[in-house]
Amino acid sequence: MTKKTQSSEAKKSTGTKKTFEERLERLEELGDEIRKSDIPLDDAIKAFEEGIKLSRALEKDLEKIESRIEILMSGADADLDSNEKPELGLFDGDE
Repeated sequence: MTKKTQSSEAKKSTGTKKTFEERLERLEELGDEIRKSDIPLDDAIKAFEEGIKLSRALEKDLEKIESRIEILMSGADADLDSNEKPELGLFDGDE
């Protein structure tokens, strides 16, 4: 068992919430595990099931992140649309 796998399993047993990156790493580990030619079918199915659950959770997280970015960007657009003049006077027409 590798150090990565051991640390992933240790975190799993402590019940701490994993970060996005840790869950993505686990999904990659599951993909590698499934690709092994000597994995028993039952283990492959369990890994696949865990991978599907992880991928759905990660997709939801990405959707939340995307929504936050859209809100931030629309707030930035609103700031640009205001009638304030640029502070540096770059567009005054004076050359």
